[in-house]
Amino acid sequence: MTTTTPTTEGTWQRRFGDSIMKSLSTPKVMLERGEGCQVWDVEGKRYLDFLAGIAVNALGHAHPVLVEAVSKQAATLIHVSNYFATPSQVELAERLKAISGAGEQGRVYYGNSGAEANEAAFKLLRLNKGPDGTKTRILALQSSFHGRTMGALALTGKPALREPFEPMLPGVEHIDTTIEALEQAIDDRVAGIIIEPIKGEAGVVDLPERFLQAARELTAKHGALLILDEIQTGIGRTGTWFSFQQFGIVPDAITVAKGIAGGIPIGALVTFGDTSDLFEAGQHGSTFGGNPFATSAANAVLGEIESAGLVENARVRGEQIRAAITAIASPHVKEVRGRGLLIGVGLHEPIANEISARCLEAGLIVNAANDSSIRIAPPLIVGDSEIAEFTEIFTSVLKGLA
Repeated sequence: MTTTTPTTEGTWQRRFGDSIMKSLSTPKVMLERGEGCQVWDVEGKRYLDFLAGIAVNALGHAHPVLVEAVSKQAATLIHVSNYFATPSQVELAERLKAISGAGEQGRVYYGNSGAEANEAAFKLLRLNKGPDGTKTRILALQSSFHGRTMGALALTGKPALREPFEPMLPGVEHIDTTIEALEQAIDDRVAGIIIEPIKGEAGVVDLPERFLQAARELTAKHGALLILDEIQTGIGRTGTWFSFQQFGIVPDAITVAKGIAGGIPIGALVTFGDTSDLFEAGQHGSTFGGNPFATSAANAVLGEIESAGLVENARVRGEQIRAAITAIASPHVKEVRGRGLLIGVGLHEPIANEISARCLEAGLIVNAANDSSIRIAPPLIVGDSEIAEFTEIFTSVLKGLA
């Protein structure tokens, strides 16, 4: 069978629609290559990428450090299964323990995605049933997002996503994102709660002040686990290695994925303290999880983030972008949310899809997280020239709205 390179929009879109599962809408653009914070489509048009694969491409596109690491590893060892260990697997676990602060007692479980990391977290919560087995309640937040596999979906606080697949796994309760709701919900029957430090898929929505501190105090009081979904907020994106490090708390576990390997699929559950003793041999596993190809990529990405000072760059550039958006003084912009390089632009009207489409036409990739929120998440390498171009295009698009 021979294939042809798509040459016109109609051709590739028709082929996409004829072959790809209908759970995915046909995209407007087919991308062909990238470099740094830029990508090009099959027609040769250049775009400034301020979404980074939804906060995945931490080093941008075709970064030489990542290219060298995956090329070298592909030529030696790609996969060995979990019957064997590899140097990169152990090295990455040690790195994750160090940057998260999990320390000596910390442990790492590898999967292949954020959803898989949250599936492991779900099982961890179920294991915290207490000596008499009465801890059966699991809490999550309304409007949260933790993935689309069945366990992760049960944790996700978006009824519209859950309803077509009900009944969900039992035991999960979704509560309002208020300290009062935490106080009312958490008791000695709660096994734990999973929380996004910033609700990414909800439009980059910050938690109320002292919410995480209250969650830590209440879970510790009642012997419940506090698990933080750092899949979108972690790996330097919010200006610290992990977002929780800005709130003066230590969780019982975190889930990690997205930016950890710059686009190579990998996810992880990192446990802290005594929580590391909950899983026993044979209770969870993954054929591909922690393979040498993905872990070598992750080691290269984390090493470059550290050596190039990209965690601090995320903090500084995030402030720069938020200031630039605020300075536009658009009547359409209600607020600017988020931390570091995870930014949400709240709108007065439900015009996010129109803004996103106009930006794409003008050569800028951003995301309409919902009808009234634009999500911005450029690579951690973003600099002055990219921010200047973003500001010019985004200003033009906002001013061009009716």
